[in-house]
Formats: sequence, structure tokens, C-alpha cells
Amino acid sequence: MDLSGLRRHEPKTRSGRHQAAVLAPVIARDGEAHLLFTKRAPHLGEHPGQMSFPGGGREPVDRTLTDTALREANEEVGMRPEEVDVVGRIDDTHTSTDYAIRPFVGVAPDREYVPDETEVAEVAVLPVAELTDPANYESERRNHPEYGDHRIHYFHVDGYTVWGATGRIVVQLLERTTDWRAPEEVDRVVGSDAELPI
Repeated sequence: MDLSGLRRHEPKTRSGRHQAAVLAPVIARDGEAHLLFTKRAPHLGEHPGQMSFPGGGREPVDRTLTDTALREANEEVGMRPEEVDVVGRIDDTHTSTDYAIRPFVGVAPDREYVPDETEVAEVAVLPVAELTDPANYESERRNHPEYGDHRIHYFHVDGYTVWGATGRIVVQLLERTTDWRAPEEVDRVVGSDAELPI
């Protein structure tokens, strides 16, 4: 995983009714790159139980969206801002709940991170080698009644499934930092009311 290009990347910005930021923490474990994810607590009102990167909505105390990402990572898993080397960011992504999410990428130490149970059910550190394994990836195209035709990416690793906005961020991050590319063809085309394969 080569993060050097992220410092030079000029990311696209998106607008939304709400501003949010996430931190994609890169962790070196046993000489291999990993990404840290959180599994959202089941009682949360939005996206309960889904895999995500630490992050959330911008608060008045945040001077910048970088501050938002670092504050949320600290609150959710105890990752202190001073121990994260933010190397850059990738393109903003938009959600169905009208959030414009700004993803930052940072290098963090390999240590135990303790989830804040009010927001996070689990912390999962997943190997990039497994995320880029074609056997662990699938995608589908579906037509949303409000947002139109869109592609959903799924990464199935170690019993976890990363998809949704986080899946889109992972695709972009992997395509910018590894040799992996999302296949041009989707695995299936489904209706808007089809069951999600998770």
C-alpha cells in the first residue's frame, strides 16, 4: 500500500445538507497494511450494525473537517489525534441521508483500540491483502427510486461485510494506493427492493 500519492492528490469536494468526516486509519501489523473499521452499535438510529470508518458529523468545536475526523476517532475508539499522521484525503462522498463525507487517511499505531459502546459495537482491523482479494469482493447495480442508478460495492473479510458509503471510500482508497481496481462489470443487476447480500 503506497500512501505517497495521497499527499499530492487534489480531491473533489461535495456539498450536502450535513458535513461529516471520517478517518481511514492505516495500521502496519506483521509487516502488512491493515485498515481499521468500526462496527456501528445496533441501537444507533442511522446505519446500525454497519461497518464504517471512525467519523461523524461536524460539530461547532471543530475548526476544520480534519478536526472532526480526529475528534470522532478519539471518541469512538480512543485513537488520540497526536498519534495519527494524516497523510491526505480522498474525494468526498455523498450519502442517501444528504451527508457530504470527507474521508481522511492517516497512519496510526498498531495497538489495542477500545470501542465506545454508546456508538461502536466492535473494532475490526482488516488486512488490505484480504480487501484486495477478488474472492472477497462483489458488486451490484440497483436503481434507487430517489437517487437513480448506482453501484454498491461489498467487501467480505473475516466475517465482516464493508459496503455502502464506506465501501465506496474503500474502493477509492484501494485504487489510489494499491494495484487493485474494481472490475468494470458488476456481478448482478437487481431491483431497488432486492435483499442486500449481507
